[in-house]
Amino acid sequence: MIEAGPVAIDAIADMLRSHRRILVFTGAGISTGSGIPDYRGPQGVWRTRTPVLYDDFMRSDEARRRYWTQKLEDRDDFGKAEPNEVHRAIARLEEEERVALVVTQNVDGLHAAAGSLLLVEIHGTNRQVECQSCGTRSNPAPHFAAFAATGDAPVCECGGYLKPATISFGQQLRADDLSTAFEVAASADLVIALGSTLSVTPAASIPLSAAREGAPYIIVNRGATDHDGLPEVSLRVEGDVSALVPQAVDLALAEPAAG
Repeated sequence: MIEAGPVAIDAIADMLRSHRRILVFTGAGISTGSGIPDYRGPQGVWRTRTPVLYDDFMRSDEARRRYWTQKLEDRDDFGKAEPNEVHRAIARLEEEERVALVVTQNVDGLHAAAGSLLLVEIHGTNRQVECQSCGTRSNPAPHFAAFAATGDAPVCECGGYLKPATISFGQQLRADDLSTAFEVAASADLVIALGSTLSVTPAASIPLSAAREGAPYIIVNRGATDHDGLPEVSLRVEGDVSALVPQAVDLALAEPAAG
């Protein structure tokens, strides 16, 4: 493990510079610089909040109201957030045709807002609302306004229950998203995990699967991760991604790869 600083930035840049099919895996630590709380870190929201399980949401009107109340409380953080330098740095790598796929655990939509197109939002997005019966997606704003006014959990025109298009606790990940992520991981020539504790499965298995296929594996995070010490990890940098990754990307794109 190396600490944040010029040596770490150079080491990350060297690895980014020499690869063309990079799998980028991101967690909450890349969005704290945009004002979004770290939900699962040591001071994370989920440490003090009881989440609404998906089965409860589908069975109970009280659970649906509690879920929408939590989402309404979070909406200010998500609604005013803008992509930061880390999101933009990743989008620049993609523009330079260095990125095979960005897989994010985050539901804030900031990768898409920064311009990333090769993107799997493995836990969904708060930027849309989805019917749990017919699958129709729509703009969240009117649904939140209606809930704030009435306290009634919104329903679809088809009668199905509406919720932000995120994966709730106990809800299955989308099979197509998982398939895409693992398929690209198998052919990646470098994997870099940014701002994630790598503790939430099966999402955290995606970067590890790329490493087990032979791709060098970089982890940049402030605080311990569940993959620390694994033999598949090529470079572990301890520090804030916002202080490291944008500079490393600048260096990698400014200089051609050796040879």
